[in-house]
Amino acid sequence: MTLDPVHVDGIARLAGRVRETVETSDQGAAAEEVWANFLDPLYQDGREILAPMDEQRRRKVPIADVALEDPPFPTQHGLDSGTINPTTFKNGLVLDVAQAAMSAVPSDVELHRGRTILMAVHSNDVTLDVGGDWTLDDRGYAKRRVLDAPKVDRYEQRVVHALALYLAESEHALTNAEVVDDLFILDGPLYPTGLLRWAERDTELADLLAEDDRPKAVVGNYLELVERFVERDIPLVGFIKNSASKGLTRAVRGKTNAPWVNDTAFFRRILERRDDDGELRTDHLTFTNWFRSRGGTDGVMAADGDALGIERSLDPEAYEVTFFSLYDPRTDLVFRVEAPYAFTRDAERRDRLTRQILHDVAAERGPPLAISKADELASIDRQGSEELTRRIEREFDTGREKDFDDTRWGAVDEAF
Repeated sequence: MTLDPVHVDGIARLAGRVRETVETSDQGAAAEEVWANFLDPLYQDGREILAPMDEQRRRKVPIADVALEDPPFPTQHGLDSGTINPTTFKNGLVLDVAQAAMSAVPSDVELHRGRTILMAVHSNDVTLDVGGDWTLDDRGYAKRRVLDAPKVDRYEQRVVHALALYLAESEHALTNAEVVDDLFILDGPLYPTGLLRWAERDTELADLLAEDDRPKAVVGNYLELVERFVERDIPLVGFIKNSASKGLTRAVRGKTNAPWVNDTAFFRRILERRDDDGELRTDHLTFTNWFRSRGGTDGVMAADGDALGIERSLDPEAYEVTFFSLYDPRTDLVFRVEAPYAFTRDAERRDRLTRQILHDVAAERGPPLAISKADELASIDRQGSEELTRRIEREFDTGREKDFDDTRWGAVDEAF
């Protein structure tokens, strides 16, 4: 049954009352206060967690002009990983399947064909060992493996998803690192934050991250990736389309009013430009300076962090996360661009990376082309995911676990 019109009207009036309350709070002024007074540098519990790498400022660039500039890096390579999403089966197994792919700009058909495919499998049956080594298929273009996921009492789906996604991505990046000539862009963060957040969410997951070699090996791949590109003197960046970071917001909330929900909302507040009538101005991209970040999961890779005890061959500060925020008013989206301190400590290279990303976003009206192509190559659409899951069901000779909501909302094929 749908809501009656009278109830819709009533709910709308409730929303109007909430709006009136919200409008009494000047969130823009709160953001401006934080920008002006708290970030140069930002401390939390006596530790510096955020600091501008040069003068703290906001900048703008005409979209039409920067889109027509010659890109500072003649070629770019992008990488992404997609999954079918974690699935529980009636035989007790929980699994997720990820495939990673690399793109090239200009295009490289041979490279685009390559895949790294990882199936992470969880079972509470201690007699099972489903893991295996990497194998090759598709005339050597596909690299495949089954990973026996660590046993947990809860969060099985979260564990298999993170391990499948990040192991496929990092292995594919390491396998193909040598083909990158000028710039390498990860679709997402520089390090596997979805896995590193285990330390913040639950004691069982925190212990798993600290003690089990499997998640540590995944994190180790990303450290090795940084080392490889530093050795080759080719910049590596991460382009985050949907950042959920709250490190800055949490740190300032104990000092002053911080009414926004996360750091992305904060940066949107300070990067928006409006005319005298309050209308959003859409002719310029706006962006911040670069910051060194040691808060939240970024603290794991800080110079004074322990990197989960994984050995690092470079100076520890080389791995530190640095970033700048970029706002595209055409789509009202904020992007976060990350790079290791090893590549941004030099002001000239920092400027080239900034100009490259600005050019790409202006020209593509969104993420850089290398990222869009990688996303298209690696993504597993709903139809493909359903077909693959049905094939797995036949191989297992069993079906997916389903509950009432699956039947109610059609999440499971009723013909099964």
